Amino acid sequence: MDIRIHRYIPISNVEGPGKRACIWVQGCPIQCKGCGVPWTWSKDGGTSISIDELFNKIKRSVEINNIEGVTYLGGEPFEQAEGLAKLSEKIRSLGLSIMTFSGYTIEKIKSNNRSSWSKLLNLTDLLIDGPFIESKLDLSMPWKGSSNQKYHFLTDRYIELEGKLDCIPNRIEIQFDDKGEFAINGMAKHNDLERLIEGLGHLKKQQD
Repeated sequence: MDIRIHRYIPISNVEGPGKRACIWVQGCPIQCKGCGVPWTWSKDGGTSISIDELFNKIKRSVEINNIEGVTYLGGEPFEQAEGLAKLSEKIRSLGLSIMTFSGYTIEKIKSNNRSSWSKLLNLTDLLIDGPFIESKLDLSMPWKGSSNQKYHFLTDRYIELEGKLDCIPNRIEIQFDDKGEFAINGMAKHNDLERLIEGLGHLKKQQD
């Protein structure tokens, strides 16, 4: 079975607790206004990758980067719940944690009555749920973008963080590839990101 993804990052320090590998899945029917990654909406975009190949990438991330978990972002992970649930079972065999972002609420996920959705939810340690609502923009808490979104500690893995979330800052991260191209992930206001991207663009031109 394949999973359609937009991007895989072998290590990140800003998309959940600790050092994590991140998988941005491709395809999202929710398409929130003001979404920071609208290029992940189309189900025909991105690339198709097998579960085994993704798992091998994650194993390399464990060996090289000593990651403690994997984060699923989107796009919408629950639209590819069957593949991600199979991958999650393999990830759990390594002792890694799983964090999942979803534009669906946990109530919607539970009431959907899809076995694959239930399975992915049951394999998730920390869920951040709910659509991004532009008018409720709020970056005061880590990893989420609007005040309606909620944290759900579904296992004891990160339960100690529940009362400490207001002490964890939101951060952004810039990563360069071998070709000198850069990618930005994490949480920041759009105007701040635009200024950062503009500055990085000028820097790249100077280097070229």
